[in-house]
Amino acid sequence: YVMLLTLSPYTPRFRDRVSPPGVMIRPYLNGFTIAFNVSQPNTWQPYVDSMHHFLAAYDDKVQEEKNIECVSGQYFIQGGDDSEEKKACQFKRSLLQNCSGIEDPTFGYSKGQPCILLKMNRIIGYRPGAGVPVSVDCKVQKGNESHLRSVDFYPGNGTFDLMYYPYYGKFTHVNYTSPLVAMHFTDVEKNHLVPIQCSLNGKGIINDLNSDRFLGRIIFTLSIGK
Repeated sequence: YVMLLTLSPYTPRFRDRVSPPGVMIRPYLNGFTIAFNVSQPNTWQPYVDSMHHFLAAYDDKVQEEKNIECVSGQYFIQGGDDSEEKKACQFKRSLLQNCSGIEDPTFGYSKGQPCILLKMNRIIGYRPGAGVPVSVDCKVQKGNESHLRSVDFYPGNGTFDLMYYPYYGKFTHVNYTSPLVAMHFTDVEKNHLVPIQCSLNGKGIINDLNSDRFLGRIIFTLSIGK
């Protein structure tokens, strides 16, 4: 009990060996298979509803009220006491462009071109990429590579801007909104199970550890019927 009293509730005592981040996708409903038929809205509407629910916290007005505009391309390092509340940078859903759900409220699912969001796990004090933004790429995990012909990434070229790091913890970084990368699968083979691997790329990132399918990468399956 006495030893516990010496621990800070705001930051870990030791941060010299921070593990690389894992990743997760949205929508996430029934495992890592996203399956639907374009001609049957009831099969893809749950994915659309899940996306809108998840992105509610990213609405432009919400972000403008809670968070500040930051300088892109550099870490947002904040000093002060560990218990001092930290400011958070805006991440507006409009940055996701065609995957924002603003112009196309179905996120491409009604056209057989689904959007999927990728999010890095939060790690206190972590500065990904060692000064260079971490990027995302996607490929067919195994099988016919021609089944995945085109993927668009938002924002920009599919990177996690440095200004959203480091993260200071839920007690002080109360309005922190995790940055996202949207993957717009604009040309995927229909009526096939297409296993896809999306990976983080950058200095210090580990994405090839077979014993952990979420460390620096994620594997999911797209099954899009007509």
